[in-house]
Amino acid sequence: MDVNQTLLSLTESFTIAFADQVRRLQAGGIPVIGLQTGDPDFDTPAPIVKAMMEAVQHGETHYSNSRGLPELRQAVAAYLQRRYQIEADPVSEILMTHGAVHAYHTGLQAVTNPGDHVLVPDPSWQTHANMVRALGCEPIGVPARPENNFLPTLADWEAAITPQTRVMVINFPANPTGIIAPRDYLMQLNDFAAAHHLYVISDEVYERLVYEGAQHTSFASLPGARERTLLVNSFSKTYAMTGWRIGYLVAPAAIINEALKASQYSITNVAAFIQRGAIAALTDPAVEETVQAMVARYASRRQIVLDIHDQHNDTPIKLVRPQGAFYFFIDVRELGLADTVISSRLLDEAHTALVPGSVYGENGSGFLRMTIAASDEDVAEGYTRLLNWVAEL
Repeated sequence: MDVNQTLLSLTESFTIAFADQVRRLQAGGIPVIGLQTGDPDFDTPAPIVKAMMEAVQHGETHYSNSRGLPELRQAVAAYLQRRYQIEADPVSEILMTHGAVHAYHTGLQAVTNPGDHVLVPDPSWQTHANMVRALGCEPIGVPARPENNFLPTLADWEAAITPQTRVMVINFPANPTGIIAPRDYLMQLNDFAAAHHLYVISDEVYERLVYEGAQHTSFASLPGARERTLLVNSFSKTYAMTGWRIGYLVAPAAIINEALKASQYSITNVAAFIQRGAIAALTDPAVEETVQAMVARYASRRQIVLDIHDQHNDTPIKLVRPQGAFYFFIDVRELGLADTVISSRLLDEAHTALVPGSVYGENGSGFLRMTIAASDEDVAEGYTRLLNWVAEL
């Protein structure tokens, strides 16, 4: 059967397929601790749910503005100004999307043509490179090496440039490593992008999840960066709204106009009642209190893992201490086994699901990604199972 050759060349999303496998095992009665998925274990805050349900009850179940409800775009603009001093025109520079994946897709489509090259850090979330391929472009991996704290050096970025390069992708706080880029590093990237006339797609879905006084700098807030930045964000991680599928793209008006076409021809619009919930997320003070409480719980779970690790100081595995997001990137290179083998054996023998780091790129090989977006008990038990399994090798 003839099918699209570009899509045929792509692999199924490992993390999604792996999560489906874990759910099947759990449904079959196997006590698997699933620490593979970046899905908050918290319920969506009540004011958000209330706003959505009221919108449904009031009949907001029809087509709506394809750019997004004006009230929501205004709320996003106010949030960006308040938090990062980013000035974005809610009328022309903000597009509401069906999650961050859709924002990334439409933004990338708006600024590339088939055959263009896109710089993508390695390791990085699978979708960053595979969406590039799906659009007929070529991702160029930029090594983010462990010895450099998973930050590509400027020399690495320069070495990756080709005559066909049009875009660079960055993601901070980073999935899978939890690294946050210092402001001076981002300033250097801004100069690099300007020198090479590149657009910068900045995936900032974990922006609120930061620890130990770390500070996230939104790339679009840097002097002179707005003109080349496509800011991708989502309500999923901050507000425990992964299933709601709502995010946004912020970019210059000319780019938003083209991304809007891609959105209109793919989803028409984001459901109005979902957008009403998102308005509550950005404007209800009770929601902000809940967000702060959730971040505090993630920080507590992060500390649980660090404390357990310190109690096993003879273990050959090492932790990358996350500054943000809700993942640990665990260095298992000294075990002498492929990360894919370790992940598979952990699932079979220790009933614990961790994602092999090689899923995220060559420089993720020899690592495992573990989420702390799970209960305190599961996080503690899952990491303990890993340590015990390693001790018995």
